[in-house]
Order: sequence, then C-alpha cells, then structure tokens
Amino acid sequence: MARTIRFHELGGPEVLRIEELPVRSPDAGEVRIRVDAIGLNRAEVNFRRGTYLEQPVLPAGLGSECAGEVLEVGPGVERWAPGDAVSVVPAFSQNDYPVYAEEAVVPASALVARPPGMDAITGAAIWMPYVTVYGMVCETVRVRPGDHVVITAASNSIGLAAIQVVRHLGAVPIATTPAAAQRRALLDGGAEAVIVTGEDDLVAAIRDATGGRGAALVLDAEGGPQVEQLVRACADDATVIVHGGLSGQPTPLPAGNYAAVWLRRFHVVAITGDPGALRRAEHFVRAGLATGGFTPTVDRVFDFDDVAAAHAYVDSPDRAPGKPVLRVSSR
Repeated sequence: MARTIRFHELGGPEVLRIEELPVRSPDAGEVRIRVDAIGLNRAEVNFRRGTYLEQPVLPAGLGSECAGEVLEVGPGVERWAPGDAVSVVPAFSQNDYPVYAEEAVVPASALVARPPGMDAITGAAIWMPYVTVYGMVCETVRVRPGDHVVITAASNSIGLAAIQVVRHLGAVPIATTPAAAQRRALLDGGAEAVIVTGEDDLVAAIRDATGGRGAALVLDAEGGPQVEQLVRACADDATVIVHGGLSGQPTPLPAGNYAAVWLRRFHVVAITGDPGALRRAEHFVRAGLATGGFTPTVDRVFDFDDVAAAHAYVDSPDRAPGKPVLRVSSR
C-alpha cells in the first residue's frame, strides 16, 4: 500500500484527497519507483479543474514529473535496475500513470538518470522545463547567435530555463512578466530586458528592446489575444511558438498587416514521446548542467500532506519565480 493523492470530483484544491492504495507490479516496459519528490505544474491544476487538454477519469490521480528510485522493473526492461536514482519526465497521460504518490508505476521510456550528486528535489524540478525549451529552440526551430527571443510569463520554471538556454546558445532573451516585482529576479536570471505586461506597450517595448528589428522567435506560455500583439512585434520570417495556455482564453489567428510570421504550437510530449529526441534532449541538458550554464530554480518545497496548499500556491498570481516541488514527507 502507498499513500496516493486523488480527486473524486472536479474543483479547487480542496477536492484533493490522500488515500492508501495498492501498487501493482510493473508490466512489460514499465518500472515501479519510490517517489521522493514531485514537480508541480499548472497542468495538474487544470487537470484537477477539468480544463486541461485531457479530461480526468474519476476518481483520478495526477502528476507526470517526479524523482525517486527504481524499486522493480517489468519484463523487457534492460536499461534500469532496482536502486537506480531517476527522474520521470512528462511522456504519458495523467490518467494512465499518475505520480502523486509514495510509489508509482511508469513507462521505462519516461525515465532519465539523475546526475551524480543531484538530490530528488532538484531532480523533480529540472527535466520538464529544460526539455521543453530544448524542444522549441533546438528541434522545432534553430536559434541563432544574436537572435532576439521573447519569453512570455518568464518567471515560471520554463521561462527561467528558457532565459538560460537562450543565453547558452548565444541569443538574446527578452522576458515578459505581469508582475513588476519580478523584474529584478528576471534580470538577475539573465534576461537582457524585462517587459511588464499591463504597464508597458508590448509591441513598442519589444521593438525597442530589439533595436527596432523585432523578435526572431517568441516562446509564448500564455496564448490568448496577446498572440496577435506578439506577432506584430516580430521580424519578418520570425516564429511564434505557443506552448501553454495560461491566459485561459482562445488563441485567435492574427489578422491584419504584420510581417510574415510562422505560428506554431508545441507540447513537451513531442520530445519525451520520441526516444531519440529525448536522448538528444538529455545530452543537451546534462552538458548545460556540467558547464554551469543551466541552474534549475526551485521555488517552494511543500510536504506531501500539504498538497492542497501547494496547488493553491501554483495557481497564485503572487508566486515567486521558479518551480514548486512536493516532497514526499515520509522519506
């Protein structure tokens, strides 16, 4: 038996319950892991509310990013063995393989080895942000040295990772945030310029930050009507990649006079669901960690029993920059 977090109805953080449930043995291609830390994302908040890309099958578990230790491997699994320290990357449905639990069964293909000396808290916070950014700037498009890259909602874990990766590739990161209080943290984190949405004219501010040329690439976590403004702030032949829906609003197809711009959508499963792409991403992230170019930012660490408070914090507009993590309290 293992303590497992589930919900039996859609709603706010109060619907989350901790239950004692049996843990099955892994089938072919699967592993059973002890979960030591869980990375928290708005995807789980939206899944709990019923506003995510997939609908929960009630009663539902949740979560797709964690770190721990392999306990048991299923038939045909050769790369992993009991005792291996691993992280789990989002490569599956939360309905099929939820990880908000003391133990979880997950596909072996969703595991990456934790670098030596990396603790579980960091291991639960690193892979999704950096793999997502890798997929956008190295596989979907190729960022070139000197490119101006606009990163929206830049204080979340993907945004902070994007600033570091863009710098690592020799390009120029321009961050946007709705909170003026986060300006200094983003500048300290490597942003060349910070634009406060709601205070600054977004198009004019991007044009000014790029010396009038416009952005070569936009990594947009928000979607919604703002996409049209981002398109208007782009250089000719630029790309706008929408990889999130934090605005909660439909994303219209921009209309009117603007430069010839490519508009694309991206989800991390494009990388984590492709074994070859995931290995390339893993190599890229490990290299950045080894040189010190990539430094994951952990925001707050919550105990397992405080999952409702953790979800409320993840959804708060006042949260600090970085990745919140849930620590399995019995470890």
